[in-house]
Amino acid sequence: MRIKKVLVSQPQPATGKSPYSDIAEQYGLKVEFRSFIKIEGVSVKEFRREKINILDHSAVVFTSRTAIDHFFRICTELRVQVPETMKYFCISEAIALYLQKYIIYRKRRIFFGDKKVEDMTKIFQKHKAEHYLVPLSDVHKDDVSGLLNTLRLKYAKAVLYKTVPNDLAREGFDIREFDVLIFYTPAGIRSLFQNYPDFAQGETVIGAFGATTAEAAEESGLRLDIKAPTDAAPSMTMALEQFVKLHNKK
Repeated sequence: MRIKKVLVSQPQPATGKSPYSDIAEQYGLKVEFRSFIKIEGVSVKEFRREKINILDHSAVVFTSRTAIDHFFRICTELRVQVPETMKYFCISEAIALYLQKYIIYRKRRIFFGDKKVEDMTKIFQKHKAEHYLVPLSDVHKDDVSGLLNTLRLKYAKAVLYKTVPNDLAREGFDIREFDVLIFYTPAGIRSLFQNYPDFAQGETVIGAFGATTAEAAEESGLRLDIKAPTDAAPSMTMALEQFVKLHNKK
């Protein structure tokens, strides 16, 4: 089987240009982007089940722009007026600057690291008296809470948004048209089987980026044909190009 059509389980790039474009042009492939998952905010009713009072906290820890969006969304829906004294701790400067969408940046106490959770260690140590709130997705890493535990700081996790499958099957999207399916998250793998419970891999090539995605694919009974990152292919596009070059040559 010659590789002709590739499905990447991510949203279409905003610019219309991506590293996949070069591969498509060079090897005569058709590459299509389709997100298998979407983010939904939890409802007020769901949030109240967590029994968290936002105003009991003096600081918020943000690891993404999505977390910022849903923190201020739930505050609006609950009619909670966030005090000017609230402190904001962000994993990077880019995320911190995004706060300008909701607050007057120069009038707030905002702290940020250098993209890694570990970079926040010294910052948190200087603010040991705070009671932190950590907005998260229903599927998340525990690196922030792990650090806060290590530093013995007071905090609470709040699930404010969740990852759910896109309803591809109901939209009439035919997965069988593609020779290669590429996944970037375990949630994408779960979405595949929730949309197509009778999916049989056959000759379909499966690619997975990251150890957790690869593990989810193999646990679901899929044959994993393309893996990244590796020493030879640090990116998924490099891994795909190597596979196509070898496979189509044969």
